[in-house]
Amino acid sequence: MIEIEWAGQVEYGAAWEWQKNLVAERAANPDLADKLLLLEHPPTYTLGRRGHLENLLLNEAELAERHIAVFMVDRGGDITFHGPGQLVGYPILNLKNYPNRYGLSQIRPYVQDVETVLIRVLAAYGIDGRRLENYTGVWVDMPNGPHKIAAIGMRVNNQGITSHGFALNVTTDLSYFDGIIPCGIQEYGVTNMAEVLGRLVPTTDLIPHIVAAFQKVFQTEISCTNPAFLPSAL
Repeated sequence: MIEIEWAGQVEYGAAWEWQKNLVAERAANPDLADKLLLLEHPPTYTLGRRGHLENLLLNEAELAERHIAVFMVDRGGDITFHGPGQLVGYPILNLKNYPNRYGLSQIRPYVQDVETVLIRVLAAYGIDGRRLENYTGVWVDMPNGPHKIAAIGMRVNNQGITSHGFALNVTTDLSYFDGIIPCGIQEYGVTNMAEVLGRLVPTTDLIPHIVAAFQKVFQTEISCTNPAFLPSAL
């Protein structure tokens, strides 16, 4: 069972503490249902365990002027941006609940399943999302080459419980990515669904598709705090 909750916009530090609490609760009680938090953040840059500060191109004054927070976090990956118009998902899953799919050292199959979820969501809008060899996340082909449309950065602790997750650019202001070298990747760009579709899509419209895709990919029951976001509402 995965319980899905839409939380609206949440400050990054508060969301990180929320994740830590959920992980601790599941470490203490493995019978608790898995959780998927869906939310947005105010403008924030985060650097993962392999993050390089030189990939942050703005100085402190510029960050303050643009009201952008910066956090060093314990997920994998380098630097990325979170902000309004981006659907962020934090799956708090006990991978021991999926013994036929994952082992404690097999984070890559889990990442691939999350990529599959996002590829299915994009397909619901007629967008051909795909993987790009040697890179995580979900990509789309643009006239000037592959562009990342969804970033993924995960953590799996020594008890097999996941945290952090994915960020799908829906109507995200792409100018914020000019302030960083996203994920440390200079050779490819970043895009959002609005740019690909040529129209705006409300972030919350994606939630039933996220719910349906998680149910299909993870082959588990789903509950949702807001029934309007269940797949039956599609």
